[in-house]
Amino acid sequence: MDKKRIPLELLLLFSVFVIATCGLIYELVAGALASYLLGDSVKQFSFIIGVYLFSMGVGSYLAKFIKGNLIDKFVEIEILVGIVGGISSVVLFILFNTLAHFEAVLYLFVFFTGCLVGVEIPLLMNILKDRIGFKDLVSNVFAFDYIGALLASILFPLVLIPHLGIVKTPLFFGLINVSIAIFLCFYLKKELSKPIFLKIKSIGAFLLLLALFIFSDTILSYSEEKLYGENIVYTKSSPYQRIVLTRNNREFRLYLNNNLQFSSTDEYRYHEALVHPAMSMAKNIDNVLILGGGDGFAVREVLKYKEVKKITLVDLDGEMTDFFKTNETMRRLNQSSLSRSKVEVINKDAYIWVKENKKKYDVIIIDFPDPSNYSLGKLYSLQFYKELERLTTPETKIVVQTTSPYFAPKSFWCIEKTMNQIFPFTSAYHTYVPSFGEWGFSMASFEPVNNKIYRRISNLKYYDYDFSQLSYFNKDMKVNDVEVNRLDNQILVRYFDEEWGKVQ
Repeated sequence: MDKKRIPLELLLLFSVFVIATCGLIYELVAGALASYLLGDSVKQFSFIIGVYLFSMGVGSYLAKFIKGNLIDKFVEIEILVGIVGGISSVVLFILFNTLAHFEAVLYLFVFFTGCLVGVEIPLLMNILKDRIGFKDLVSNVFAFDYIGALLASILFPLVLIPHLGIVKTPLFFGLINVSIAIFLCFYLKKELSKPIFLKIKSIGAFLLLLALFIFSDTILSYSEEKLYGENIVYTKSSPYQRIVLTRNNREFRLYLNNNLQFSSTDEYRYHEALVHPAMSMAKNIDNVLILGGGDGFAVREVLKYKEVKKITLVDLDGEMTDFFKTNETMRRLNQSSLSRSKVEVINKDAYIWVKENKKKYDVIIIDFPDPSNYSLGKLYSLQFYKELERLTTPETKIVVQTTSPYFAPKSFWCIEKTMNQIFPFTSAYHTYVPSFGEWGFSMASFEPVNNKIYRRISNLKYYDYDFSQLSYFNKDMKVNDVEVNRLDNQILVRYFDEEWGKVQ
């Protein structure tokens, strides 16, 4: 009797560890998926965590109504958790572009998964209460629960998303959940009231999840082709974003987390407007710093100036810069700019890198993604520009992409006003990029931006050095009374979410 009791106790305590690990993985996947598809990562993660914890409470409450053979019920719930949590990403990816009330389905998955996970712990405690003393039972269950949660939180960003991706990760842990159920069916067959029925259910669930896991790449490609409406030629989930490259009859398009970054047909208009005004007006251009711009297009434009001696590119995502450095098509588009001897590529968070660096630069080009969440919003904050000031000389020219002054005028002028708190002379300007519409930039320095041209490049497709034409704004692109974007208020992200939410 004792020999049988000890393995059962250990087995069920190990199940607690697995439940906690899998449950948190499903929660993290839901948060990451919501951020990827819906944007505003802070809001989405906050809502996901709140709904998940609430649903666990609901599940814990409902556990007291479960009667009959508790080990049978536990095995059945383990199968359900594996199926619901495992298929969540697959189903949500397929439904995203076809369902009007996508968020309702997302939170329904979160709620149902949380309820099932919430049921499991009280159920296990009821099973073990006659086998382990109450004091040891509570401490052991919660110890295993918290250890599992810690393991999940470490593995998710460092191992699972980079190597398995956002679709395969929940399927993998669904297989683990169901594997526990299968093992229990065989190991505890004498304690189960219907072992054959449970074996069939658990093995069937395992085969379903295994098939989805094997064909997950095909399913994801299908759902993304429906989402983008174009042929997918490259996909990659980095630790920071989902990278998707599409192709149609006339162009390549790059999407990061479902947001268009460039079209190969007109990206030159954007990058020439970003780079050449500052490069032509700066007195010296020996050392150029580019923050963001991992596609290498801004570097390509800077390299057109032979006077440039060194270009430092700082981009967070190594997967991004490696792709644009090694892919044959991308190398052709950026003219192998990231492989040139003058170029140093650093993969690091720009905010941290700027704080740690002490070198001065003649031109600083900032090509960050739009401030759609708080991690990006910090890169447009007053504190960031204060840190950036240390890298400048009195003659340094700084240029920042500042989203659309037409679709998001408050966001645009918020960035301009924030920069002007640190740099006494700023000049906003904009240009039309067909893939994006009207797009804006802001140049800053410690000297007046007087449109004095020190050098010209003759082979540009678009920019003609008439800066005054770009710096004129019509009434519908002007707003008043915007706030400065600070780290402690992140008003820019709220402006951005409000304005682009109306467009989408």
